[in-house]
Amino acid sequence: MNYFRLTTVFLLLTTSVSFAQSQSAIEILGYNHVGLYVKDLKESAKFYREIIGLKPVDVPDNLVAIRRWFQIAPNQQLHLLLGRNEPVTNNDKNGGHFSLTIPKNSADKIEAFLKEKNLPYVRQKRFDGAFQIYVTDPDGYVIELNEPKVE
Repeated sequence: MNYFRLTTVFLLLTTSVSFAQSQSAIEILGYNHVGLYVKDLKESAKFYREIIGLKPVDVPDNLVAIRRWFQIAPNQQLHLLLGRNEPVTNNDKNGGHFSLTIPKNSADKIEAFLKEKNLPYVRQKRFDGAFQIYVTDPDGYVIELNEPKVE
């Protein structure tokens, strides 16, 4: 009789936990876009197009005066939103930033490009041997350019 009660309680508990987890979890299918508030849409768009190398995406006609969109990867975009009035704060390589994956062994080439453009950056070697390069956009957002980990 005790075995039956114990088994019943165990089944009820595991079923309840399983049901609660499936009801409360948010299923994420992918990364869609990030929106950044910018002060100068033209300057920021030029940076992401010419320095970061993102491909522009068509913006609907009714938004073209206040938005620029860029392709990061398949089904992943960066949206620039006109309207920043205050400087970006609390944004540094050890705090708020976002990271983009760069090709393996491309840090030297990227570093040379940033030097040629006279853009400040920080380069460091990660604990697993991969390189990271941090660069700041015209509004002060910090972007980490991250090589895949060394295998």
